Amino acid sequence: MVEVREVHEADFPRLREIFLQLRRETFHWNDPAIYRLEDFDTQTEGERMLVGEIDGQVAGFISWWAPENFIHHLYIDAACKRRGLGRALLEACLRRIGRPAQLKCVSRNANALAFYHALGWKSIATGCSDEGEYQLLQLEN
Repeated sequence: MVEVREVHEADFPRLREIFLQLRRETFHWNDPAIYRLEDFDTQTEGERMLVGEIDGQVAGFISWWAPENFIHHLYIDAACKRRGLGRALLEACLRRIGRPAQLKCVSRNANALAFYHALGWKSIATGCSDEGEYQLLQLEN
């Protein structure tokens, strides 16, 4: 069963692991040594966050910068993908922040781009980050 809830400090060790593992796997063109466990803390500092569970186990999270309705991170444990958790986290976040909302997605991350486009997100600009070229996506309705 998929459940979305507010984050608790006790979730952070598991969320750090998910964040590290998936960044190393997703951005495979970068040296995996550049990604560190403590990156989670600096990357999400000051952000709001929700946690996703599957069958009572922490399996992912979404974080956003509330002042700009900007979704910063959405990560789901690789073993738990395609079970509706990403969509549930995204919908729960959008209920809190409203629309329009924006996020950036690395262009080489084809699966993530397909996910967002299928949910109605539109590419409105491009740019470059440490992970490579990205698309700025926006959801209006």
